[in-house]
Amino acid sequence: MKNTYVRLFTGSFIEVQRLQLDLEDAEIPFIVKNKSASAKMAGFGSLNEEVEIHVPQKNLKKAAAFLDPFTKDKTP
Repeated sequence: MKNTYVRLFTGSFIEVQRLQLDLEDAEIPFIVKNKSASAKMAGFGSLNEEVEIHVPQKNLKKAAAFLDPFTKDKTP
């Protein structure tokens, strides 16, 4: 059965690195999508420095538990 990955979080490279550590500790698989880095490697510039982290749909609820430190700092 194929895993369907869904976006868990979009933020800075530093934030995503921190979240990766938590997900690795919890043994939750993930994929990082850094479109800015990909554009730079292809020779294009990019103003968008946001990075996405995706997890399998079946792990979304478990992975979302690690978002509190990131979301509480961004509330107005």
